[in-house]
Amino acid sequence: MPKLNLLFLPFLPFLLVAPSGTAFAQDSRNVTEPVIAPACAILIASRTSADASGKDDSAQIQAAIDHCPAGQSVRLAASNEKRAFVSGPLQLRSGVSLEIAANTTLYASRDPTAYDRGGKTCGTIDAAGNGCRPFITATDTNGSGIVGAGVIDGQGGELIAGKNESWWQLSRRVVKGERQSVPRLIEVTKSRDFTLYQVTLRNSPNFHVAMSQVDGFTAWGIRIDTPATARNTDGIDPGASRNVTIAHSFIRTGDDNVAIKAGKAGATENVSILHNHFYSGHGMSIGSETIGGVRRVLVDDLTMDGTTSGLRIKSDVSRGGLVSDVTYRNVCIRGVKWPIYMDTVYAAGATGSAVPRYENVALERVHVTTPGRVLLQGNDAGHPIIASLADVVVDGNPEVKIEHARLGKDGRINLPGAKGIDCTQRFVPFPQVSTAAGRPQLTAAQAKGFAYAEVLKYVGAAGDETVDPWDPLADPLATGGAYRPDYTVDPATANGATVFATVQAAIDRAVRDAKGRRVAILVKPGLYRELLYVPEMASPITLYSDDPDASRTRITAVLHAAISGAGYSAQFGAQFGGSGAGVAAMFDSLKGAASVGTPGSAVVWIKNSGFQARNMTFENGFNKDTGDINPRHQALAVLVDGADKVQFENVRFLGFQDTLFVKSRTPGTTVRSFFHKAYIEGDVDFIFGDTTAYFYQSEIKSLGDRTGSYVAAPNTHLDTRYGFVFDSCHFSHDGSANALAGKFYLARQWFHGARCTPYASLALPGYRCTVGAQSQYAEPVGAIAKEQLESVGKMVVLNSRIDAHIQPMHPWSDWNRNGQIAYRPAQFTSDDYWANLRAAGIDPVRALAYSAPPSPPVIFLGEFNTTPNSARESR
Repeated sequence: MPKLNLLFLPFLPFLLVAPSGTAFAQDSRNVTEPVIAPACAILIASRTSADASGKDDSAQIQAAIDHCPAGQSVRLAASNEKRAFVSGPLQLRSGVSLEIAANTTLYASRDPTAYDRGGKTCGTIDAAGNGCRPFITATDTNGSGIVGAGVIDGQGGELIAGKNESWWQLSRRVVKGERQSVPRLIEVTKSRDFTLYQVTLRNSPNFHVAMSQVDGFTAWGIRIDTPATARNTDGIDPGASRNVTIAHSFIRTGDDNVAIKAGKAGATENVSILHNHFYSGHGMSIGSETIGGVRRVLVDDLTMDGTTSGLRIKSDVSRGGLVSDVTYRNVCIRGVKWPIYMDTVYAAGATGSAVPRYENVALERVHVTTPGRVLLQGNDAGHPIIASLADVVVDGNPEVKIEHARLGKDGRINLPGAKGIDCTQRFVPFPQVSTAAGRPQLTAAQAKGFAYAEVLKYVGAAGDETVDPWDPLADPLATGGAYRPDYTVDPATANGATVFATVQAAIDRAVRDAKGRRVAILVKPGLYRELLYVPEMASPITLYSDDPDASRTRITAVLHAAISGAGYSAQFGAQFGGSGAGVAAMFDSLKGAASVGTPGSAVVWIKNSGFQARNMTFENGFNKDTGDINPRHQALAVLVDGADKVQFENVRFLGFQDTLFVKSRTPGTTVRSFFHKAYIEGDVDFIFGDTTAYFYQSEIKSLGDRTGSYVAAPNTHLDTRYGFVFDSCHFSHDGSANALAGKFYLARQWFHGARCTPYASLALPGYRCTVGAQSQYAEPVGAIAKEQLESVGKMVVLNSRIDAHIQPMHPWSDWNRNGQIAYRPAQFTSDDYWANLRAAGIDPVRALAYSAPPSPPVIFLGEFNTTPNSARESR
């Protein structure tokens, strides 16, 4: 029984490039959106947070990088609530990329000794300030990168291990003449074609990305997110490098958002800053080191919202050089004190002979929507700023200072008649990193849609059900109504006519005598060691005991999925020797099988629509005498097989794996079951199936014989309105150590019939899984049928108590572990379903013939008014 991943393309050492509208780009490469290389290794997180106690993950990650072939990547991935890695410094190798997958965070260690260069000065203040190695280093690499939709967190605001201050607090203590030794997050040196793609960088102790002597660098679709108060936390600093593109990215930080520098190591040239959004920070800067020369820079389609400075070139005579051929185009600025700031006297009192020169600087279609100060200040008359201005507008009454500048014929701020470009739709909020929901909660209005009268009124083809109201709580079975038995099961008084020694014998007689009306069978308290098969028939059967203690009337047998048909026949054949055609057909369908399989392991097999049971226990006794130890097999207590309006009142269901299976006639057909005041126990997927089932005022007990447990495994069809609903239930446990560890799950959505996963790539050359006519797999290529994709699984828990055994933050599990062949992430709504298909490279419209995602989204998994796990066990 039971990304944001891209479509992986052959690796072209991150051969990147030219985004749309980049005919004027200064990067000499042809830069297009990167693709993520196939994985040579997939490492699965073992932590739920950045807890750095104990051994970190450095050795494992570095070993994977060191052994990864060029052209591939090492993927760090989450699995359920395990979403964190902690590492000390890492060294990238040539051609190898590090992928941080969606919902995964790589935390930088807070231990200063891990970064120390040997002088024991990392985490201190001195005159040099170079005592720490970076967190991630790429030196002399070609075609390496850091990619993926996950997060790298430098933990700059957390306490340094062994100290009472954070990296940022240490930096703020620095005074003139001193420097802090804190680690940069990423440093790229003497490398070619380095790529940052999709990844979020946050909370760096120092610069986020610094580069020197790099030829070919692309940052595409990244986020940099660090508080404005964090000192010296520049976003991206290209230095002594060429062919740099920063595109489609979002940067907010505590220092320069981008700072293009050129020190003694050489010039920085051919730089394209395209389609970006800056927030807190010190703006789009060039300098202050320009002595090596900065040339051929294009800044196009930029918004700056709340930076301290906007378009800024800064240098002085101690480190000045030639800045030339710089174009700023289509820029929107608001809430910035210095929206345009070009100063050759950046540091007051600086001395030296390296006079800064800014030449051929063009500002075109720049609109500052709030008042601010404009400074264009050349060094002297012999070294003026040479610039051109076209459609440069600063709203309000800006303070403008222009000194030692040649601005051309129409070089004016707010030239008469200039209106400025329209910025009304350009500013956007900083995008939050999307993380998979842990415990989605329904609103009160949504919860009303899961009332039992609403859930139980639909039957038939999924998406085209018939409305057939059903109120099982009004039935005599639930109201305590008395029955006149048609037959009785009592071994002590059996006569073979109306009183029988076995329950199956009474069922057999009811099948032969059925006349279309409901048949009542009274079962006297006792232990009945037998199978019970109830076939399709015109007469619905009510099976009941008059003893309200359900444990005293017990039907039990030992049968598991791996037993052969011959073994099954030898063990149970005699029981069915006198059965009629309907029951015999059920038996015959199994006796010749190689193994009976999961459905065939049922002790009680119900195909009878309208079947009812009250005051009884149904048990599969497999492993019950030993505990659930190896061998472990699926072993059903009850299978409700395609039957509609099946009702259980005060019934106990006992088993381990796969205790209760509620199954439709065919996938995508809705039938209904109702469980009232039931008790259901098991350990793995012990309530599963694709039908609509409502559990009311019942106890659901997880047994802790295994270290992992899942209450339910629904595989509800996408178009079926409702799957499993638990209302006013108690999710309990057996008090075992495994249960008390709090690592069990409410459910995992059964990826029924899948042979491969399109939702993640495996560390297998050439692996792919595409939509096909049927699900199949022949390594490394497979297909998945639409039917399997649409087996989404739905379950809602209302007004219920959930005890300590259920994982408190992420009680809904993925199907299989990330990186396994049939993995699928938990999907909470139809929006998740659509998003996951698209991320897997499957177009829902073209590949699956859908029209549009449902609006509002359909709920797959959710809770309402459940007792928080923090209050668990308290009452």
